[in-house]
Amino acid sequence: MDLKTLKTLHAIVRHGSFHQAAEELSYAQSTVTMQIQRLEADLGVRLFERGKKVSLTEAGRLFYEQSLDIVRRMERLQSNLVELQNGEAGKVRLGVTEPTASTRLPQLLMAFMNGHPKVDVSLEIASTPLLVNRLRQGELDFAFCSTPESSEELYFHPLFQEKFVLLLPANHPLTDLERIRLSDLEGHRLLITAANCPYRKKLERVLQDNGPLSIETMEIGSMTALRHYVANGFGIAFVPLTALEPLPQGTRIRELQDVSIDMLMGLVSHAAPLSPAAAKLYENLRQSLERI
Repeated sequence: MDLKTLKTLHAIVRHGSFHQAAEELSYAQSTVTMQIQRLEADLGVRLFERGKKVSLTEAGRLFYEQSLDIVRRMERLQSNLVELQNGEAGKVRLGVTEPTASTRLPQLLMAFMNGHPKVDVSLEIASTPLLVNRLRQGELDFAFCSTPESSEELYFHPLFQEKFVLLLPANHPLTDLERIRLSDLEGHRLLITAANCPYRKKLERVLQDNGPLSIETMEIGSMTALRHYVANGFGIAFVPLTALEPLPQGTRIRELQDVSIDMLMGLVSHAAPLSPAAAKLYENLRQSLERI
């Protein structure tokens, strides 16, 4: 018994004729007859009374009524499988770092999901090291983050430089300077992120390469929280420019003139091919984020 045979049976019932069913399905009448004979042999019952007008037997009526739902379910399953194969349906597990998770991604993701309503996307928002670890463990399909440490099993597609600016309390003495150099930070408290944060590692390398500088630091575990601590006078911090729209009340921004601490951002995925739905979202985000 297969789906084609069930559809043939339904066509015969609709028309009351083997001949008209064969015409609708573009089969030879002998093919229709053979399908029904094979089905009756498999079931061990007679489904049709043959005559001028073909009609269902009692067993045939029962089988026909029960098979209607089977055909509907099978057609729905076939449609779902096609959508899964072409990326119009499926599950995608996406990892993303801040500030993109809160600033750039919502609008891009909403546009994608409106166009692909059967794709189920789940988000994990975390630091680059955590996302990379989750990727290696197979718990994410791909991630948007900063450059990971080199790994043969992962592929990094660079997209843009995340611009960092110096955020200061409005009454901070450095706000009097229009051009701030790294050496100007000496003697001031610098708020920094957690030790495993790639941004902090880059900042520490920059400070080391341009030192020695006497700079007091205070660790704030969240990049997102930095601006709030600056606004409350705890110190100064380098913050992604996109995270400062709007600028927190009571703060000012300045650009660092002599060195860059901007971070290269991109998409990280396994070397192996993505699922069709994940590949479709990956390409959508790649095209959108490359324009930044």
